[in-house]
Amino acid sequence: MTLENLTDDERELRDRFIAESDTRGNAIVEVAAGQSGEAPFTISVGAWRRFKIPEAIAVGLPPGVGARLIDTYVQRAAAGKRFIPGVRYHDFFDRVPITFERVAKGHYYPYFGSAFLLYPTGDFRAVQLIVPTPEVVWPWQPEAPPGFATWQPVLTVSGRPESWTPGVNGP
Repeated sequence: MTLENLTDDERELRDRFIAESDTRGNAIVEVAAGQSGEAPFTISVGAWRRFKIPEAIAVGLPPGVGARLIDTYVQRAAAGKRFIPGVRYHDFFDRVPITFERVAKGHYYPYFGSAFLLYPTGDFRAVQLIVPTPEVVWPWQPEAPPGFATWQPVLTVSGRPESWTPGVNGP
């Protein structure tokens, strides 16, 4: 994709992403669950352009929840807070921690396709915000509910955390 080849609709969407990221720090894109059972997801667009902080994705959360989570991440990261993959952060949700993982480049286009309107070469970083069950069970844990790992896939090459070792130096 090059900027010269954009359709009028794509140019309009790109302009909206730029305007939103300039005024509020990032634009939010929410994608509904797929008819074939794919989980819904929410991404940021423009955080890398505006603040040089990784774009973010939250997979499998109810409508609106992913947007609030990502907006909170962008606000805090833009203010200088650094988030380390594998560390549990307890101040996003009441009583439920979240953690971060780096997103593998192979997942960029399927999940961050809209972001390519700002970054045509895919030259940006991205992190996944991972949320456990209310009982604090993570998708990769053996006691996770059936289908949880499919509903909230870990967007690494292996589909498991790769920036840390679960149960050793991460959840």
